[in-house]
Amino acid sequence: MKKKVLLMGKSGAGKTSMRSIIFANYIARDTRRLGATIDVEHSHVRFLGNLVLNLWDCGGQKVFMDSFLTTQRDTIFRNVEVLIYVFDVESDEYDRDMHYYQSCLEALMQNSHDAKIFCLIHKMDLVPEDQRTMIFEKRESELKKRSLPLSCECFRTSIWDETLYKAWSTIVHLLIPNITQLETSLNSFATILDADEVLLFEKATFLVIASALRKDHTDPHRFEKISNIIKQFKLSCSKLQAQFKSMEVRNHMFAAFIDTFTPNTYVMVIMTDSSIPSAATLVNIRNARKHFEKVEKLDGTTVVPKSVPKTT
Repeated sequence: MKKKVLLMGKSGAGKTSMRSIIFANYIARDTRRLGATIDVEHSHVRFLGNLVLNLWDCGGQKVFMDSFLTTQRDTIFRNVEVLIYVFDVESDEYDRDMHYYQSCLEALMQNSHDAKIFCLIHKMDLVPEDQRTMIFEKRESELKKRSLPLSCECFRTSIWDETLYKAWSTIVHLLIPNITQLETSLNSFATILDADEVLLFEKATFLVIASALRKDHTDPHRFEKISNIIKQFKLSCSKLQAQFKSMEVRNHMFAAFIDTFTPNTYVMVIMTDSSIPSAATLVNIRNARKHFEKVEKLDGTTVVPKSVPKTT
């Protein structure tokens, strides 16, 4: 099942950098060597076995944007599931940026009326911290007005913190066809474990694709922080020619388990009940793998069984 995703915005807005961090395992400082995108760069990213993101990274130079909106209009904007439009928060061509954005929306209405629209106000790290909320809310309000009669969801992002993972996790979450079944199963699993929280991560990107919360938590950004930290740790392991498989962190307040789950996911289990031994939690994770492999393959009508990965 392929889902077409357009990544658009002016040249230098940061589109290719964020794509490289999320999907190609770049770290933020290494994106400085990336060049400008010429025309369209296509990449196919496999998620959860059957779901393939057909990602179109569209060059933002004027000559390309004009071509996308005229001679290539039908090719670019046909059968789009998601448009991700990236705005450089410090752009000195605000009016032109808005003109191209609204032109893209017009093309979407003609070719892919049901497409979801996300606007990323990017490079927010360049804005003084005490002004970020005010500037983002102002841009968000303006974009929502300019998007009518369509609707858009806005995120403030930076390649230097967890905000990038929050935006992309939300986007990918909407594209997973069996997300309802996945979340239902995850909630049941959390209850069986008597866990405070259970998270499901996509294996390659470490984006959070589903979660089950049984006890309130004070940090609303914890998912994205965990994604960022663990992915950086995985990359460090790779540099040492080691493969990250599992981790247990325990102190007097909680225990956290991160383990391979299905061939396409990792699971994270958070426990505050110190009376539950680690061995019991790990056995439950192992026993749940086959069920989640089946759920992962659901397309609404069929289940494609797959062998259970070896316990590590």
